[in-house]
Amino acid sequence: MLELRFPIDAAPLLDGKLEGIADRVEVLPDRVLLYTHDGEAAATAVHQRGLRPESTLVRRSTLEDVFLRLTGRSLIE
Repeated sequence: MLELRFPIDAAPLLDGKLEGIADRVEVLPDRVLLYTHDGEAAATAVHQRGLRPESTLVRRSTLEDVFLRLTGRSLIE
C-alpha cells in the first residue's frame, strides 16, 4: 500500500492522474491510499506523472485497510 498526503485543496488536481497506478485508489479528506503490491513502483509512477505529494509512505495494509477494501465502508458507519 502507498499512502500519499497532498494539500487539502489539491484533490481536484488529482482527478484521473492516479488511474492505472494501483489496483484501487481511495481518496480520503487527508490522504490518498493506493492499494498495490509494489508501493515503491507506485510512488515512482506518481512522481513520473508530475504529482508532488507532501509525504509518501509505503506500508503494509492494516486490518482496517483490509476491511475498507473488502466492504467499501468505514468502521464508523
